[in-house]
Amino acid sequence: MVSKEFFEALADLEAEKGISSEIFIEALRNALVSAYKKQYEGDVGEVDIRINPEKYSIKYYTVKTVVEEVVDREKEISLEEAQKLKKSYKVGDTVYEEFVPKDFSRIAAQTAKQVILQKLHETERDNTLNEFSDKKDELMTCVVRKVDAKNVYVELGSGQIEGIMLPQDQVPGEKYEVNDRLKVYVKNIKSGSRGAQVLVSRSSVGLVKRLFENEVPEIKAGTVVVKAITREAGQRTKMAICSEDPQVDAVGACVGNKGSRVNAVVAELGGEKVDIIQWSENPLEFIAKALSPAKVISVTEIGEKSAIAVVPDDKLSLAIGRDGQNARLAARLTGWKIDVKSESAAAKMEELHRAEEESAEADAAAEEAAAGKEE
Repeated sequence: MVSKEFFEALADLEAEKGISSEIFIEALRNALVSAYKKQYEGDVGEVDIRINPEKYSIKYYTVKTVVEEVVDREKEISLEEAQKLKKSYKVGDTVYEEFVPKDFSRIAAQTAKQVILQKLHETERDNTLNEFSDKKDELMTCVVRKVDAKNVYVELGSGQIEGIMLPQDQVPGEKYEVNDRLKVYVKNIKSGSRGAQVLVSRSSVGLVKRLFENEVPEIKAGTVVVKAITREAGQRTKMAICSEDPQVDAVGACVGNKGSRVNAVVAELGGEKVDIIQWSENPLEFIAKALSPAKVISVTEIGEKSAIAVVPDDKLSLAIGRDGQNARLAARLTGWKIDVKSESAAAKMEELHRAEEESAEADAAAEEAAAGKEE
């Protein structure tokens, strides 16, 4: 049966974890009733279990209704039998009669242990959710505690909370070692079967944004606004910003004196390149700036959210980037489809287009002349 030590342990848990012993006792009562019914299924009627932590006792009672004529002996008791127990009983009353269950001590002890573990698990989960409810989308420092074939497990906050970095939230090529200190972005906090899970990321654009907020007071104050940001983690980030104050240079504020601010972010990102772009309301101007570090000669709209950007011949590879990365990030940043052309290629296209127009005009003139002769 459940021992005195069990009740003393509840008192200790209440002091250490701040969990009321009443919560454990009510959960234990319900669990014991369920376990007893399962153990003696078909052999028992209603059962009531009363737990008294002050007397270190657990008592079991059958629960029966007083009736004139008994139909179900497991749930009913005759008026005559009931009045032998207590003369004041009348039809319709409920009779609680104490009994000692057979072969139930081991099950009771196991149930008590399971209840404690479950309640501790639930409480830790709830505490985690409460503690981190306002940490979502924030930047936190963590310590790597375990690395397996897929995930990285980190220690957050006071050290009692475990964060998980899934494969898609890790930076390609970035190595994680036990005891490494990292800055991570808190993507989500959710409740699962194994408790609360804090999902953290090193690959999110949110990490870059929060790092700049830490380094650039003007962003935190709202003077400089991050309008758009896109990233291929471990390689390159493009961030578009603007200033709400004409006296503040948004790009200069993010770069910092001698590049101190942007360099601090780049260092935290392990050397990832960061392009800070001056945002513009004019989409064509924005596209030209987004293709930085390449110089752009012109941008021409050729359709709905589609444009051709012309760059010097010797800057074409820079504008497109390795495997098309620079042009791809510029397109994501602006939300436009961008076709990057060299100056010579654009000139040839223009000549071809002009020749086609001249040919079409000549054909039209010839047709018109021929029609005149026929008349």
